[in-house]
Amino acid sequence: MAEPEPRRNEPRLRPAPLIFEPAEAAADPEHFFDLESIEDPRALLARATELTLAFRAAADRAVEFQAIAAAQLADPRRFDRLSPADIAERAEWTEDYAKKMVEFGRDLLRGAEGLHANPADPV
Repeated sequence: MAEPEPRRNEPRLRPAPLIFEPAEAAADPEHFFDLESIEDPRALLARATELTLAFRAAADRAVEFQAIAAAQLADPRRFDRLSPADIAERAEWTEDYAKKMVEFGRDLLRGAEGLHANPADPV
């Protein structure tokens, strides 16, 4: 069975913009990007789907930046480099996950395509 292509080769989606919510709206636990005010279920589904895709894209991108930071912190050329255990503690990861993120980050920094899938992706 062929393995799926890594996510790095997929084109970046242009998700719906995440519009900034004023502090008073964000403080209301029932308020979420004005979804509660949409009465038409078709429009609600469309906007909720746009937000879901936007948050997924944002989360994927944030994980890439986490991996890059982890690789930079673990760089043996740094006088203040951190061990995978130290990185795991700071990021609230397991040490094994930190090691995978360091490698993923190194691949990203090298511009390697297809060497590793994002370790946060489900298998």
